[in-house]
Amino acid sequence: MSLINTVRAKFLEAIRSVNPPGRWKILVVDEHSQRLLGSVLKQFDILEENVTLIESITSHREPQPQFEAMYLLMSTSQNVDRIIRDFSNGNQQYAAAHLFFVDGLAEHLFERLTSSPAEPWLKALQELFINFWAIEAQAFSLRNPGSFFNIYSPPLSDVLFKPMRDRLDEELRFMSKMIMNVCVTLNEYPYIRYYSPSHHPPLGPLRPHASTRPPPPAEPSGRWRTNLARGSDARAYESVEGDYVAKVLAFLVQQHLDEYKRANPDFPKPADPPRPRGTLIVTDRAMDAVAPLLHEFTYQAMANDLLPIEDGTTYRYKFQTAVGTYEDKVATLSDADSVWVDLRHMHMREAIDKLMADFNQFMQDNAGFKGEGAANLNDMKDMLASLPQYQEQREKFSLHLNMAQECMAIFERDKLPAVANVEQNCATGVTAAGKAPKTLVEEMVPLLDSRDVINTNKVRIIALYIQHRDGVSDEDRRRLYQHARLTLAEQDAVNALVHLGVRISKQPGEKDTKRKIKQKPSNEEEYELSRYKPVLRTVLEDHVANKLDPTLFPYVKDAPLVVPAASSLRTTPPVQQAVSLRSQKPSWHKAARGMTTQQDTRQRIIVFVAGGMTYSEMREAYLLSKSLNKEIIIGSTHPVTPQEFVDDLKVLELGGVGSKALPNGLAESSAPSRPAQEIYDQKYFTRDAPPPPRAAPTPSPAPSKQEKGRLLQRSPVPSFAGSSASATSSSYGEKDGAGAGAGAEKKKKHRFLRF
Repeated sequence: MSLINTVRAKFLEAIRSVNPPGRWKILVVDEHSQRLLGSVLKQFDILEENVTLIESITSHREPQPQFEAMYLLMSTSQNVDRIIRDFSNGNQQYAAAHLFFVDGLAEHLFERLTSSPAEPWLKALQELFINFWAIEAQAFSLRNPGSFFNIYSPPLSDVLFKPMRDRLDEELRFMSKMIMNVCVTLNEYPYIRYYSPSHHPPLGPLRPHASTRPPPPAEPSGRWRTNLARGSDARAYESVEGDYVAKVLAFLVQQHLDEYKRANPDFPKPADPPRPRGTLIVTDRAMDAVAPLLHEFTYQAMANDLLPIEDGTTYRYKFQTAVGTYEDKVATLSDADSVWVDLRHMHMREAIDKLMADFNQFMQDNAGFKGEGAANLNDMKDMLASLPQYQEQREKFSLHLNMAQECMAIFERDKLPAVANVEQNCATGVTAAGKAPKTLVEEMVPLLDSRDVINTNKVRIIALYIQHRDGVSDEDRRRLYQHARLTLAEQDAVNALVHLGVRISKQPGEKDTKRKIKQKPSNEEEYELSRYKPVLRTVLEDHVANKLDPTLFPYVKDAPLVVPAASSLRTTPPVQQAVSLRSQKPSWHKAARGMTTQQDTRQRIIVFVAGGMTYSEMREAYLLSKSLNKEIIIGSTHPVTPQEFVDDLKVLELGGVGSKALPNGLAESSAPSRPAQEIYDQKYFTRDAPPPPRAAPTPSPAPSKQEKGRLLQRSPVPSFAGSSASATSSSYGEKDGAGAGAGAEKKKKHRFLRF
């Protein structure tokens, strides 16, 4: 089942569980919860669920004591105080309040609510554990691109190690809670494995340092023979040698899941039909520094690499109208676009063939077309202009035609066939004929010298060549930079690979780095320029085949027995729904109805890549789901394109200063570790809107006649323009609602938060 559909169903289930006596309800959101909700539901879908009004909790709201309200909020101290304020000091904002928190609610905030004057008005409280972004059917993101700098930026002085480590710990705690949200939403209590490399020490602020190490043990004698005999102090002192980011994150996720399990003994809820227990594999970007540098030629990966697509979803292009003029269009590339979903993982050659075949079929089926059909992209472009009556389908074909044409034009202009051939030989270590690439330098240097090859592509070639050689001499590296005429920032990008565990300098006589995981040669038919497969593919295939090295990917706690899959089916007794921690709380708590069962019984593998996932890795999740007969879901702090990866490497040593994600760099942090709630409150802080001007005071609200009129005024939902409300103000659209009764009934204006 699609992850987007699962999240959508969970939100809808929460909204539908609120059924006030008067049928209609008000939905109260904050800026962050509104964006999460809007990512999977259109405003029309929400209003269809008997929601008469959507209000922002930060805005000035008129009391509506005739309506019950559903609060859908982030679990911040501020929001708890705002709820209490709605029902304190003689205020009664709504007839009753049903509270739904996107995240788990801290116990002290729960106590604050239950002991407040608002308590008599509270009918239900539920924690949804749904704080993450479902960006595709099998992909999720934490939308935290700045984490790349938190994880990999090196402390530049001894005094910075401790504050940077503390800040990274905060970041990882936060990340781990969001990953736990994914597991709870999927009803998975997985085995957890993590990447623990042996060829480099921990990176960034996790690099062992005196200021972040536990104190050394007092050992009067060096005669101890076993680690156990040396005591816990010695083991703690040495454990930092293995504190890789994936390990720290994996243990935190396990801790959060165990806490949730203790509070909800019925978790995970038994599936019908049963599904084997899944596995969460935690890794990080440093496991594969090749994949984000390669030119990929499958449709989605190539388009995001070469075209100006914003956040992987928004593309602006020129659309030819029926009269031959061109309009600027903004397209959204999402799972709602069936053409995009069909094409995105195909090689560009196959994608163009399918696009033209589907177009010709469409012409025959709908346009009464007679003739040969489109033989190439230009034919298709000309024929599209003559289809004014099929606007929606015409726009879809026009969008993907435009994207394919732009990609192929750049492919030729930037000499990508020659560039990609060198990249593939570096990445795989063999030529298309399967032999060692003996003429690599001869093929590479003319490209570095060429003014037709853009500098970013030269950076990518050099970075891949250095990884292929497992480091080069400083003099050879200087010569490569000289040939390519790289700027200092571009040289910094290549040099920064060292902070991802890549060896870039190698002296004569030094041995090669021994990596435990390498790409296996593929038996499938492949394009010469698409031979490299991400390391993640090998990890997933080896995991499913029970061949993944347990020293390279240890389990956090329990590991599955290596027996037929059927023996690992869950046999948890059927008990109550697992979405709330408040099972033994006051009478105003009401548990949610059970979620719809999924018929897909394939075992799940959830992969999390800290520091950014590539579109090629996302593609592998889909392809391997079919070939391995598993449901593979991939997630990361953020999806990353090659251009973004190179740009981030340029400023990695600067802590991200000048980057798109963190223009001002990593925040100064000299304070000691802060409580988790304080960090959460800061991350999801929203400012209250200023009170309305006093010049025109409003009388006491709610004459019952008017409010009854509001109930009757369920008119068609308008179209909404504009963006989401900002953190500092609430943005509303206006709607005219005509009553369902007599014509004399006045039209009223309803306000809706824009999505």
